[in-house]
Amino acid sequence: MAALGWKIHGDGKRVEPGAVVSTDERLSWPRTIGIGMQHVVAMFGATFLVPLLTGFSPATTLFFSAIGTIGFLLITRNRLPSYLGSSFAFIAPITAATASGGQSVAVGGILVTGLVLALIGVVVHFAGPRWIDLTMPPIVTGTIVALIGLNLAPAAWGTCQQSVVDGEIVATCDAGFRAAPVTATITLVAIILITVLFKGIVGRLAILLGVIVGYVAAWVQGEVDFTPVREASWFGFPEFVTPTFDIAVLGLFVPVVLVLVAENVGHVKSVSAMTGKNLDDLTGRALFADGLATTFAGVGGGSGTTTYAENIGVMAATRVYSTAAYWVAGATALLLSMSPKFGALIATIPAGVLGGATTLLYGMIGILGARIWVQNKVDFSDPVNLTTAAVPLIIGIANFTWVVGDVTFEGIALGTASALVIYHVMRTIARWRGTSQEPASPASVPGGEEIPA
Repeated sequence: MAALGWKIHGDGKRVEPGAVVSTDERLSWPRTIGIGMQHVVAMFGATFLVPLLTGFSPATTLFFSAIGTIGFLLITRNRLPSYLGSSFAFIAPITAATASGGQSVAVGGILVTGLVLALIGVVVHFAGPRWIDLTMPPIVTGTIVALIGLNLAPAAWGTCQQSVVDGEIVATCDAGFRAAPVTATITLVAIILITVLFKGIVGRLAILLGVIVGYVAAWVQGEVDFTPVREASWFGFPEFVTPTFDIAVLGLFVPVVLVLVAENVGHVKSVSAMTGKNLDDLTGRALFADGLATTFAGVGGGSGTTTYAENIGVMAATRVYSTAAYWVAGATALLLSMSPKFGALIATIPAGVLGGATTLLYGMIGILGARIWVQNKVDFSDPVNLTTAAVPLIIGIANFTWVVGDVTFEGIALGTASALVIYHVMRTIARWRGTSQEPASPASVPGGEEIPA
């Protein structure tokens, strides 16, 4: 394992134009601590949204997020900067599993997901990452990410329960945008405006700052109850949940593994591009580390983890890629998780604020799938690509359901399976029949030039 020491970058006080602070370097400790705490702020909004939306404990989620980040740094030999925060890919399966079997069953699904991801990491470490590209090309990964976000759309709007009061039908909404439309609208508008009004780190923290604006608006309207905060103690361990296992809901979590694989591979490639270092040899370690972090979260009741794009944004803005800053971030998050009062404060965020934030957030997850297509120049004039995206998206959005005995497969699982099957079956048949419209490989073309589709 690599040593945990870092070289001082320059004079330790500034980053010259065009230069970057590499992974094995650091600025002075006061500056490094400041940047590390900035990473904590960057992950706050997204990391806490997942437990708030799924009913998990924010403090427990933060605890395992911190432990996971520290473990990730150790397993990747202190060479790959990353913060492991809550993965949005878990929201739908956790919600469904909790509704059918309780929180402990959802935690069991997270644990199994982590074990599978860790196993994939071991395979990739010894076999290389090339097989991931062959199994999950951009058209497949983009489709899976998109259908997960779009499958969550109804949750952003929220559900209402009807009851009869004094002979009149009254609808009570306790979640989503409909729970408090005014507060939700204020939150959503604040996020949108902050995104375009401010540059740098402020603009990148638009969701967090928008939630704060919405929270203040909700407080003014009397929608915030501070009683749990007053009753909570200042110091103490988070609440842990013991996992239980129900094969009937494990199918809900299988697609999440594929998303986590894509996110981790993308993280390695992004950091490689920004630092100018080839970090492909760390892909297997990154997958194993995230799998182990998710497994630990499943053991104690935290949400599953993933590498965070929000923190890549901080690195891009500061040009500081030092892993020392992430050790500070992990330690800071660990300390905050030890304060029940802090966790109780996060839990007071009202439903209207979450409804406004998730209206944008879930849509962004869907569009991230489209972004994968665009960045990889997926050709939709090719019927194989078009069909691979079209069918799974409808399955995911409409939330198709298939019950087999005691096992229920819903839109995300069925959509993911259909994306993989449709792509590989159609591509194989098209190549066999000579009807494929994909670009020919350079090796098959005289002169070695690729023929465009």
